[in-house]
Amino acid sequence: MHSESLEEYLEAIYTFNERGKPARTKELAERLRVSPPSVTQMVKELAEDGLVEYEPYRGVTLTGRGMALAQRVVRRHRLLERFLHDILGLRKERIHGEACRMEHGLSDDVALALCKALNKPEKCPDDERPIPPCPLAVSDCSECEEAREKEGGTQRLVTQLSNLRPGERGRVAFIRGGGRASQRLLDMGLTPGVSIQVINAAPFRGPMEISVRGTKIALGRGLAGHIFVEVEDLPPIKRPHPHGPHHEGR
Repeated sequence: MHSESLEEYLEAIYTFNERGKPARTKELAERLRVSPPSVTQMVKELAEDGLVEYEPYRGVTLTGRGMALAQRVVRRHRLLERFLHDILGLRKERIHGEACRMEHGLSDDVALALCKALNKPEKCPDDERPIPPCPLAVSDCSECEEAREKEGGTQRLVTQLSNLRPGERGRVAFIRGGGRASQRLLDMGLTPGVSIQVINAAPFRGPMEISVRGTKIALGRGLAGHIFVEVEDLPPIKRPHPHGPHHEGR
């Protein structure tokens, strides 16, 4: 799949998932202005690549890896909207289309520079949706350049633990936020570099059960949102068909 097309699909699915609902193929077709059969085919390919979970008639949900990729492009898009509106003075009705045309060519370095120049904005200007969080282990924009150098100029594929689906694995990259929550997580053994696997989690809401250091731990969704993990680029997880093995491969 062409990288621009991939990003467009992930971005579209993200806009539904961020509101706590699966993306329906009909809704995606309307948003992307393509035929429903084309959407179904593309969604199946994304599922085969481990980027989404797709259940016919129920919708599409990003996996942790898919969410990390989607957040990267959505962050670029919404930072561009802020730049076009706040710095260049474009009207709100124009900024979405302009940002769509620019987002695919924007490098991670330029996105970080935009964020710093705009004083770390939290929401986009047209519909006030949150800008996905910075994927670096920093507390302030002044630390971005040093953090990028430590990573060798390559941005890791990072998302919040709360976005991972059952069976997915990751490695703790950093914990964001201070106070009791961070200390509680550290006391649980959730320190940078440790491996995590999600055992059980409902989409979008409810507690999560994870495995860390050979121990199963239950975490509230809010607490899991403080933990940023580098998702492992693994083959898609094959799960048993809910209606029995005789349905496999259909």
